Amino acid sequence: MKDEARADAVYAALLTRQGEQWVQPRVERTRRVLELLDDPQRTYRVVHVTGTNGKTSTSRIVESLVRAHGLRTGLFTSPHLARFTERIMIDGEPIADAAVADAWDEIAPLVDLVDKELSATGDAPLTFFELLTVLAFVAFADAPVDVAVIEVGMGGAWDSTNTADGDVSVFAPIDIDHADRLGDTIGEIATVKSGIIKRGAAAVSAPQVPEAESVLRAAATVQEATLAVAPTDFGVTAQHLAVGGQQLSVRGLAGTYDDLYLPLYGAHQGQNAALAIAAVESLIGGGTQPLAADVLTEGLAEVTSPGRLQLVGVAPTVLADSAHNPHGARALAEALRTSFDFDEWGVVLGVLGDKDADGILAALAPVATHVFATGPDSERAADPDTLADLVEAAGLPVTVHPGLADAADAAREWASSSERRAVIIAGSVVLAGEAVTLAESEEWKSGWGR
Repeated sequence: MKDEARADAVYAALLTRQGEQWVQPRVERTRRVLELLDDPQRTYRVVHVTGTNGKTSTSRIVESLVRAHGLRTGLFTSPHLARFTERIMIDGEPIADAAVADAWDEIAPLVDLVDKELSATGDAPLTFFELLTVLAFVAFADAPVDVAVIEVGMGGAWDSTNTADGDVSVFAPIDIDHADRLGDTIGEIATVKSGIIKRGAAAVSAPQVPEAESVLRAAATVQEATLAVAPTDFGVTAQHLAVGGQQLSVRGLAGTYDDLYLPLYGAHQGQNAALAIAAVESLIGGGTQPLAADVLTEGLAEVTSPGRLQLVGVAPTVLADSAHNPHGARALAEALRTSFDFDEWGVVLGVLGDKDADGILAALAPVATHVFATGPDSERAADPDTLADLVEAAGLPVTVHPGLADAADAAREWASSSERRAVIIAGSVVLAGEAVTLAESEEWKSGWGR
């Protein structure tokens, strides 16, 4: 069997499991499999990243900065945009098909064993995300990597990724999301996320609302860990638009870094970069040694964050952003206002049924001129007609489209009538992934109609 077919078979096997939205506070099940594998997650250093929004971008910036130091890196993020191997990166590239298939061959016999143990106690079998986490940890050990940057799947304390002991715990902004599983208040959600802080380790955090910050500080005290919080301990000191991204100055934990180029749009990405720099300072030099200027320049220049304010089309300009909750949508709206020079935005909007569509729409409405309501290619997608009703209630022009291809055609045609118009495709990670794939297949960067 060819390597690609072997890797596809691994993904098919994972899909037979309970999906990513099926979550129980049961980290010990993942720990049991890893113990039988002799704890591969303890063979490399770990940067563990949680938060409500910005986790993936921050993780990718951390990984790029660590790799620029000449260290071999692993990066585990979710979800993927096009192919599941994107979730497990080795040295900045999706894991090779052969490597992921070989890692699966290692764990498969033990998966059967643990499933039987769970069945004997009346518990459900190992889930998609639990097994994906084990797969990543084994693949990183097999590579082998020096440092793994691990993004939490959901929450923190009982997430399957919390079987790894983070040398550095990183907290992106915490807001309301997954309230049915994590809690109804920011304090409750922060409590679950604070569970990734390990004894005697370092923790760094983006600016947080007081309720969340107090929880993180209490958790760090209990664990005898250090905690640095922006903007008091580090942060962005200057931020300017630049071609293809932005120019930054950052006050880190150990040094001041001026005139940094970050090839990502949006003020929030500048904040993510400052957080990543503090995390790498904590990892590499214990928070007391500045990062070398050439290493920092190289690491930031290589950063990409697919599906996050990603330019996917020109003539007309089309961007894709995952913005799948109100906090992410607010950051997107602010970026559209401050980072781009367009008068009108056509918003191709599609959300999943378990997301806060009202909140997402409320955040995007101030920048939207026309909404093209559609649905992601998912059985969990919210009905486009229902979404359109919300848009109409908000007083915005709206048209309904059965799928992204139809919505994108309509939006691009609308935007092509004026150089002052552009399109943003947002509301779901799934939709953003579809947009990236569709844009590549239709060559949106080559101009309309090609």
